[in-house]
Amino acid sequence: MASSDSEFNPDLLLAHKLPEVCFRFTFFYTIETELDPCKSHFLLLIADAFHLQRKLRGTERSIDFDCLWWLIKNRDVAIYALGVGACGQDAVDSVELKFVYHENGQEHVQVLPTFVSLFSLGSLTDGLDLPGFKYDPSLLLHGQQYIEVYRPLPSKASLINKVSLAGLQDKGKAAILEIETRSYEQGSDELLCMNRTTVFLRGAGGFSNSSQPFSYKNYPSNQGLAVKIPQTQPSAALLYRLSGDYNPLHSDPNVAKRAGFPRPILHGLCTLGFAIKAIIKCICNGDPSAVKTISGRFLATVFPGETLITEMWLQGLRVIYQTKVKERNKVVLSGYVDIRGLSSSL
Repeated sequence: MASSDSEFNPDLLLAHKLPEVCFRFTFFYTIETELDPCKSHFLLLIADAFHLQRKLRGTERSIDFDCLWWLIKNRDVAIYALGVGACGQDAVDSVELKFVYHENGQEHVQVLPTFVSLFSLGSLTDGLDLPGFKYDPSLLLHGQQYIEVYRPLPSKASLINKVSLAGLQDKGKAAILEIETRSYEQGSDELLCMNRTTVFLRGAGGFSNSSQPFSYKNYPSNQGLAVKIPQTQPSAALLYRLSGDYNPLHSDPNVAKRAGFPRPILHGLCTLGFAIKAIIKCICNGDPSAVKTISGRFLATVFPGETLITEMWLQGLRVIYQTKVKERNKVVLSGYVDIRGLSSSL
């Protein structure tokens, strides 16, 4: 339990607004607990946040961690596009080729909006490298990704990513950690994009009263547009990991088996990239800058080599979508995309 002067409040575990402070993890308060290590790590994190709240009482902003640097290179943009299936069926596809090649040079390639999801990867490693806070990557499941894009994305730039702990929830058998990453070009105070990453840590729950379960979107009853994405390659996860997500769950058969999967699974963000690329092609007339907001919830695993089908419904300037695995008729991803303008009708 927390020491008597900490006034630890379990309700803070469900809070989405914690005070903001920049620190370098040089001090922590001691928690004595008989809980299993994973649970005690979460208590340590939140109890420390509560001490900071007492010191900064009256503020209503999130806790900020160390800034993370990210260098965008033209090559990275092209490799990412290939990793989410660009030109996978047709090497000279007139819509998708611009994401990997430009006749005037690689500095002119266009950037898929889901590329910015890579900026949040460091928040799960460097951004949460807290003393006493450890977890098994094979037990981490990516639950949801929310993205806002505010300005045209550069194909070459130096970025500063500011990482915040946005929320922590107890779901009984698992804990849900919400991390916000705000990205700026170096030397600019203007926000480029924002990621909110939701991850599930299996076996880490049970430390507070469970919060209400997430609600799911009801899809329109009218017929939507179904887009068949070509069969993913068996090596899809191995290619996508070159964009920076080196979790062995997606490459090591032994790690996948220990996590309960028959073989390595495809990255959730890779599946999201496939789906949003299909929406850009079908709804946005191939214009990636039309995408304003992306929300995706990962509902089930995808295995490399399976065929993805994305269904989409247009409601005003919002596209509601869901992605299925054809071979298993299983919905694996759902969400919505807000667009800035309408390029085609559905």
